[in-house]
Amino acid sequence: MAGVRVAGLRLLGLNVSPFAFRARVALNIKGVSYEYMEQDLFNKGELLLSSNPVHNKVPVLIHNGKPICESLVVVQYIDEVWGDAGKPILPVDPYERAISRFWAIYIDDKIHAMLV
Repeated sequence: MAGVRVAGLRLLGLNVSPFAFRARVALNIKGVSYEYMEQDLFNKGELLLSSNPVHNKVPVLIHNGKPICESLVVVQYIDEVWGDAGKPILPVDPYERAISRFWAIYIDDKIHAMLV
């Protein structure tokens, strides 16, 4: 499958973040090219702070100059914007999609509990 070239698409992340990893996997499933920008969460840069002023955390996908925050939101956005590229990330059936979202939130809660 040929990759989808997207000028100016950037992902702010952290290599050890499972949430940023989720966004990277989604982009790779869709075959979308992007610029990955590793962030220092102990010395947060202006781009991260201005892109995610509510939580100041990764991942942040910047598409056409507009930031999309929170890994599950980022994954859904990627699946919707590049729906014809690569394999679908979420099931087509609404019930199955809801079940997938339930388990993703469940896993997030468990990961968050381990990190706190």
